[in-house]
Amino acid sequence: MAEKNRRDEDDNDRLDDEMIDDVVDDDADDEADEPVGRGGTATRERTKADSADSRPTTKTEGRVGIFGRLARFFREVVAELRKVIWPTRKELLTYTAVVVVFVAVVLTIVAGLDYAFARGVLWVFGGSS
Repeated sequence: MAEKNRRDEDDNDRLDDEMIDDVVDDDADDEADEPVGRGGTATRERTKADSADSRPTTKTEGRVGIFGRLARFFREVVAELRKVIWPTRKELLTYTAVVVVFVAVVLTIVAGLDYAFARGVLWVFGGSS
């Protein structure tokens, strides 16, 4: 079922991309006729009304308690987990096998290097073997 959903999403993405490409091609003809403008200049000054409106105001009646915030957090976590495309059992076993094999190979390389360096240090400094 997950693979079917993925195929549907890929098809939708491809259709969206094709529609965007068509829109971009249509816009390219219009832009060639018009000169490119530089835009306006930015100012650092703000009026007192603008700066007063942008300040955050604290209202005690709109505050949510700790339990309300925790409940909202867990609702958002569940909503995000529903968006995740979970791997199928076959994919999970494949990924696990790849990780185990990779870790075993790296472990073998590191162990071999450790043994070689240990023997080299003992040989250079004349330790008992």
